[in-house]
Amino acid sequence: MKKTIKVICLALGCGLAISGLAACDKGGGGGGKGNAITLVVWLPKEDQEFGKEVANAYKEANPDKKYNFQFGEQSESDAGTKVLQDVTNAPDVFAFASDHITKLVNGGALNRIGGPTLERLKAANTEDSMDAATVTVSGEEQTYAMPFTDNTCFLYYNKSKLSETDVATVDGILSKCDANHRFGYPMNDGWYSAAFYFGKGLGYEVEYDEAFGETKITTDFGSETGEAVTEAMWQLVMNDKVKADSDDSKAVSGFQDGSLIAAVSGIWNKTAVQEALGENFGVAKLPTYTLNGEQVQLTAFAGYKLFGVCNYSPNKAEAIAFAEFFTNKENQLKHFDARGYSPTNKEAAAEEKIVNDPCVKAIQGTLEHCKPQKNVPTTLWTPLQSLGNDMITKKGAFDLKKQLAAMVTAIEKNAAKS
Repeated sequence: MKKTIKVICLALGCGLAISGLAACDKGGGGGGKGNAITLVVWLPKEDQEFGKEVANAYKEANPDKKYNFQFGEQSESDAGTKVLQDVTNAPDVFAFASDHITKLVNGGALNRIGGPTLERLKAANTEDSMDAATVTVSGEEQTYAMPFTDNTCFLYYNKSKLSETDVATVDGILSKCDANHRFGYPMNDGWYSAAFYFGKGLGYEVEYDEAFGETKITTDFGSETGEAVTEAMWQLVMNDKVKADSDDSKAVSGFQDGSLIAAVSGIWNKTAVQEALGENFGVAKLPTYTLNGEQVQLTAFAGYKLFGVCNYSPNKAEAIAFAEFFTNKENQLKHFDARGYSPTNKEAAAEEKIVNDPCVKAIQGTLEHCKPQKNVPTTLWTPLQSLGNDMITKKGAFDLKKQLAAMVTAIEKNAAKS
């Protein structure tokens, strides 16, 4: 299904909203309607209201200038791909997942961050988060984005059904599940399913050319250990106690109607799950799973959500200033209040409400066992998704060796020739 991007043009000063891309006038150099500085901003649907609040605050902080903010709905997971479809007409600023940074740099889509702005970012944010925004080009480290939260997954659960001991292992969770009260895990989403392979030390290697284009990709997912991991995944998919296609919407609806008592997802679902579970809202790090009688820790991707400035923005200096404002300490704290996002700003992260937050603790527990979401093959996601979908649709007829081999072949495809 082809995804569309919904763009909303906002005259924030008078509350005017106009839907449709054609209605947006991306002016440059202080041009546009009424000589306003136009900035097009892409954020996910769930961040639209927060983004508008930040834009209003930015206008109030800069009363000597007139701004016209135009907001588009676009998930961070797909933003990099959408931007590269037409970099010259991309939004001025956009949020994206950190694994997209190499292909965005390779495609010339991101403006390099330097000078005093970079020094302020380095001083304010954690070293790991700044590393996620930095790539090495021709032997030189160069920063191309601004971090604002970490990006990993953890376990949500119903405390009236499961204890802290139960949620330490998949077996413990399933011991309290039945066909009507299940465990949700997105086996057909590579961002989640890769955790099974990473837990056994499996992974991939990517070689790049000087322009950061992928030249060679290898993986050991197809090894004997990889077969055993895939078998363990398949056995879970065939278990009636497991909802293996539990995407974000199904995880939330499952907690709402009681059909799920545990599910793996991310911080973006905190508010909805908390409302559904009330006083029974529980969270924990990812559990372990059983492989040949051994408990193996699910090892998630550990990435960051970044804010980038388009290299072709007609208002580049203004876009950089707004991006820095959007990701500053105060707005990271507001983002935490609005959506539970854990700050990358060191001072914000040290505040008591952050340190003592149960979801932040669950995230930190997951991050103790993680795979950095950097230099990820662009070929990884679709083959992992296909493998999971094949397990789910074919169940007992799933041909493990054949489908695993097909997945490995697809991942290792030479990206330079694809």
